[in-house]
Amino acid sequence: MNTLRLIAASCVVAFTLPALAADVPVVVKIPRLTVEASEKLARAAIDACRKQNIQIAVTVVDRSGDAMVVLRDTLAPPVTLEVSRQKAYTAVNFNAATSTMTNRFTQPFSVGKIDGLVFSAGGVPIEAAGNIVGAVGISGAPTGEQDEACAQAGIGAIQFELESASI
Repeated sequence: MNTLRLIAASCVVAFTLPALAADVPVVVKIPRLTVEASEKLARAAIDACRKQNIQIAVTVVDRSGDAMVVLRDTLAPPVTLEVSRQKAYTAVNFNAATSTMTNRFTQPFSVGKIDGLVFSAGGVPIEAAGNIVGAVGISGAPTGEQDEACAQAGIGAIQFELESASI
């Protein structure tokens, strides 16, 4: 009786697996942010901070965390380049604004201690049609909240295109 059940179960698996495998795509489509959209976002972020007399650096990264556009305003300190990149990298990898993670990784040896991650405000993920397509990081404002406001202004400059993207 157990042998008969084992054979029946094996037949079910043998006939079901090919059907399940057929539903799994061989290629995955990954939405990407264009360099043109990245540049428009970065320029808008710099313009938003300039209106407040703030000099910043802005980095826009793709879904993989690789830089698409990096700009540093004329008087922004050189360190702002690396900080903006790390904020963008952190935001895209955690799919969350860095301002929401400022107290999340405070324990010794936590994820927050990994080189290249920055958990201060100013990094914001970029979404199109419900998919994360990149992130923007800003550094140079007196506060992280001001960095984040400029990042949001940059995203706002391409918001219509993001919302109407057909992915």
